[in-house]
Amino acid sequence: MEYIKPEPNTKNYQQMLDKIIEFWQKDPDKNGRRPRLLMHSCCAPCSSAVLDYLCRYFDITLFYYNPNISTGAEFDHRVSELKRLIHEMGIDVERTGEDGVKLGAVSVVVPDYDHKEFLNIAKGHEKDPERGERCHLCYRQRLEKTAEYMDEVRIKASGDPEASDRIYDYFCTTLTISPMKSAEILNCIGAEVGERHGENFLPSDFKKKGGYQKSIELSKEYDLYRQDFCGCEYSKAASERERAEREALKQQSV
Repeated sequence: MEYIKPEPNTKNYQQMLDKIIEFWQKDPDKNGRRPRLLMHSCCAPCSSAVLDYLCRYFDITLFYYNPNISTGAEFDHRVSELKRLIHEMGIDVERTGEDGVKLGAVSVVVPDYDHKEFLNIAKGHEKDPERGERCHLCYRQRLEKTAEYMDEVRIKASGDPEASDRIYDYFCTTLTISPMKSAEILNCIGAEVGERHGENFLPSDFKKKGGYQKSIELSKEYDLYRQDFCGCEYSKAASERERAEREALKQQSV
């Protein structure tokens, strides 16, 4: 896939998502069934607003695959915060929504952490700027793994009528909520990965409708660990450089 320049979006991804939600709610053939969504989660803060928004429309499984995170300690801390979030939001158990509809429990799947997986795809791109091609490769790696897991679940459920309720209808990622991530790039990669795997990628631009601001509010409400870098050593170094530059400017103005 060719390098995609960040923004502007070629499509209204929020509008596309709205239409899919409307389709499921109005299609008589669905008999009121809620679609099942496998959602790649990058962290608790980003997931908070997306869960707050989508839980009323989808049965969700969070897929926490992030080999880009530079240390095991950082990885484990972010997993812990994600699990704490869904517990404190009260969505890790079956419940009844405000409209009286039964809602399924949100679960978390955490594949084994191996930072070498990320380093292998980042090789030769160590000096790429943030939001450059290294980041695109990282998005693709995480979405590929999500689609692969979706495939695995489908294969295991094939031929077993009782397991059909575990098959996912869509996959997506919480990454589009970040103002530092291009929804255009993520949706293009996701759609291409989905087409190759024969799975449905759910279009999104979760920063729309005040999504990013909502994530900030929920992060404060639940006192979430809100990291200031995406996860890899390269994004951490860039964040530290920017912090040092801001501090230097501040000192100059004193």
